[in-house]
Amino acid sequence: MEPAPLTIRTLIVDDEPPARIRLRSLLEDDPDVQIVGECDDGAKAIGAIHRLKPDLIFLDIEMPEGSGLEVLGSLQWRPVTIFVTAHRDYAVSAFEACAFDYLLKPFTRARFASVLARVKLELARGSRDGMIGTATPARDSGRAASDLLIVRSGGRLVFVRCSELRWIEAERDYVRLHLRRGAHFVRETMASIQDRLDASLFVRIHRSTIVNIHEVCEVTPMMGSDCGVLLRDGTELKMSRRYRAALDRMLDRNSA
Repeated sequence: MEPAPLTIRTLIVDDEPPARIRLRSLLEDDPDVQIVGECDDGAKAIGAIHRLKPDLIFLDIEMPEGSGLEVLGSLQWRPVTIFVTAHRDYAVSAFEACAFDYLLKPFTRARFASVLARVKLELARGSRDGMIGTATPARDSGRAASDLLIVRSGGRLVFVRCSELRWIEAERDYVRLHLRRGAHFVRETMASIQDRLDASLFVRIHRSTIVNIHEVCEVTPMMGSDCGVLLRDGTELKMSRRYRAALDRMLDRNSA
């Protein structure tokens, strides 16, 4: 028997009427979405979330009667939350609060559609596990289920798509993020970067190297117990023995 169609009960929270109208127009044509309410300040949002128990909320940050961050922080359970704001500076705080994603105004229809598609996958998994429409506890770590990695590089706040991230190397007190196009040099530790990455996609192969499993082309034995790791762009890396088991487990999961 096929599973019942997924209905995503959605709440829109923004103090600006044009912003609510835009979100509503993007959502109304989607047969999987049911808009259960709209709010224009933080206090109303808290009440509506407790009363309506939505699966998904689009939440502005700067609002009267409580910011979006304060709204999310006040909840004992959390719907899937997407922050929608014109202020880039809140991005780090939003993901630390375990937001699902962060839409920066003005956003494109394609960007919105991409986020909503990932929400559907997340909620479909919850439905299969019997969790749709129930309280969703905060994640155990600060890692958000997002394709975004937000870092400071050269005094700028840089939004890195993890799908574009090939590999990472440590350089003293810094790390270098190697992307499909270009790189970023960031003052951060390998441990802190790894903790913010999806553990099902990124694996540490050396104390100074993390790779995206989708970029691995070959693993070749070397002298001693080390191995060579060849990436799809031709980059050759070294994997030390202590990290071999973690890579093998990840390769087994991806080939299953």
